[in-house]
Amino acid sequence: MADEATVDAVLTASRTLVAVATQSLGAAAEDTTIAQYRALVVLASRGPQRMTGLAAALDVTPSTAGRMCDRLLRKGLIRRHRARADRRAVQVSITAAGREIVDQATARRRALIAGILGRLPARQQSAVASALAAFAAAAGEIPDSQWPADPPPAPPLARMKREPARSGTAGRS
Repeated sequence: MADEATVDAVLTASRTLVAVATQSLGAAAEDTTIAQYRALVVLASRGPQRMTGLAAALDVTPSTAGRMCDRLLRKGLIRRHRARADRRAVQVSITAAGREIVDQATARRRALIAGILGRLPARQQSAVASALAAFAAAAGEIPDSQWPADPPPAPPLARMKREPARSGTAGRS
C-alpha cells in the first residue's frame, strides 16, 4: 500500500498531466473528448480490439465503449471490421484520421512536457522519467516505442446493425 504523501504527490502531478493532455488535443478537443481520445490511444497502441477488450482497457462497460465507438465511427476516426481469425467477431481499429489526431496530440504533448521538464535540473528530470516509467508500467501502459505499426486498412462492414444478444453469446463483441 502506498503511503499518503506519495499518493498526494502523484495526485498533484496528475492534475498537471491532465491539463497537458487537454491542451495537447488542440483543435481536436472541440470534437473529441478526453475519453474518446483515450480510446483512440488504446487502439493505436494495442491494435484492433473486440468491444469487450476495448471496454476492459478503458475500464468501462461494453455498452459505454460501444456508444463511444459509435461516435468515433461517425467522425471517421475508427472503423468496424470482421476479425481475420474469427469472421464472426467484430473488431474496431483506428483509421488514418484517428491516428493523425493521436500523433498530433502526442507531438504537442511532447513539447508541453519538455517545457515543464526544462525547468528542472537534469538530475531531477532523470528521476521524474524513471518514476513515471515505473508508474506507467505498473498501470499497464504501452510505451510509444512498442506500439504496433499501422495495420493495412480493413474493409468496413456494410451498414452494420446492432443485433440483440442471443443466449450463449453474452460477452461477444
